[in-house]
Amino acid sequence: MTKPDVMMLYPQRPKAMAQLEALYTLHRYDLAGDKAAFLAEHGPKCATIVTNGHAHLTREMVEAMPALKLVACSSAGYESFDLAAMADHGVALTNTSVALSDDVADLAILLTLAARRGLVPGDAYVRSGDWARKGMFPLQRTISGKRLGIVGMGTIGQAIGHRAGAMGMKVSYFNRRPRDVPWPYQPDLLTLAAESDTLIVIVAGGAGTRHLIDAKVMAALGPEGLLVNVSRGSVVDEEALIAALNSGALGHAALDVYASEPDPDPRLTALPNTTHYPHHASGTVETRDAMAQLVVDNLAAFYAGAPLLTPVTLPSPARQGA
Repeated sequence: MTKPDVMMLYPQRPKAMAQLEALYTLHRYDLAGDKAAFLAEHGPKCATIVTNGHAHLTREMVEAMPALKLVACSSAGYESFDLAAMADHGVALTNTSVALSDDVADLAILLTLAARRGLVPGDAYVRSGDWARKGMFPLQRTISGKRLGIVGMGTIGQAIGHRAGAMGMKVSYFNRRPRDVPWPYQPDLLTLAAESDTLIVIVAGGAGTRHLIDAKVMAALGPEGLLVNVSRGSVVDEEALIAALNSGALGHAALDVYASEPDPDPRLTALPNTTHYPHHASGTVETRDAMAQLVVDNLAAFYAGAPLLTPVTLPSPARQGA
């Protein structure tokens, strides 16, 4: 039996790769030297793509694959894909948000606690011997009873809200529209920031959310405020963030994502009122395996003619002649 042809833009976890290699003929675009020639040769026979949000998918690539019907992405984010081109050509997309929500929510809470309780400087205080030389570590801040604003109330935002509520935080949120959740909805982002002690950002990246967190939001959060970003670096105006942290307009930032990765701005990483993590919120063995397995399972559903497990709603196709 002939195995279906699948274009691979980004490799998957070992268990998933073994399944993919057994079930499909994989065309390794990720390993190709002359990628344009490789795509021209193998693209027309592939109805599916296996990839990750780190790889780019351009209109030219979509148009080089006339049989393409599905892009199975092993990450939550997909801002590097030309969604309009996919919609224009009737290409479906799946992602893996449902598989990583718990780990990302855990990290958002971890960053909140690490920043508020001074975990990183506290660790250095013990290791350096300063505890013995200087005495008690400076007092930190509690989170119980404090106000948490969540920017984005999707699957991950809800997971964060439940964790924060269990820790005694007072949760409210901003979203494009109200959700059926147990926390109050605040339709104005500046008001949410002004009414929050900590603001956790968990929205999708892309042009629609670029610099959503700007200087005005940071000023509203204030000199005692904590900004936690576990979404995408593009969502925060990083120049404004550096200025606000330097001036004291914003108290602290705890970041998993950056405008330039994997080489963040040294002006930002040098600031003492920051806590850092290397874009690794979903970075556990269990979650990454589950994300890769969703790619396998979505491909299986596609080739079986069954509904996709985790479809993403794409923009409407461009109007002809528009």
